[in-house]
Amino acid sequence: MDQKKHNQGKLGRMPAMAPLANAYVPFQLEEPPMYEARKGLVRGTMYPGLDLPFKGMVNTKERNVTPKTELQTLAFAIQELALYLDTHRNDRQALEMYREYQRMYHKCMMEYQEKCGPMSHQMPAEGNYNWLDDPWPWEFCANKEA
Repeated sequence: MDQKKHNQGKLGRMPAMAPLANAYVPFQLEEPPMYEARKGLVRGTMYPGLDLPFKGMVNTKERNVTPKTELQTLAFAIQELALYLDTHRNDRQALEMYREYQRMYHKCMMEYQEKCGPMSHQMPAEGNYNWLDDPWPWEFCANKEA
């Protein structure tokens, strides 16, 4: 029996115009409950109503509190709130929280850059060009925390 005939019926075929998937995203209510930003970062969302763990596996590992993880947490919270505000622009409480996280992020970033140098090429820096002199993020042993 040749291989082509043997595989017939075992490999699925899609009809020419079949949809591949039907996505569903739950609609958020106004002023939904929220996780604290650090927990939201670990869970992948700040909104318990959107927290749908893959195969029921819940990530509960806490991140160490360092200047880098603090910046990551604040940036995550800003992005989550921006996405929420895209569909709930009249939620004044969320807007105030968004602005507060922006202020906190800016202050934290300025302090970090003062101690450790610029975080991106867009930030002004003094002295010689030494962007490549620092360890890369995956060089854990060589990296130092501020």
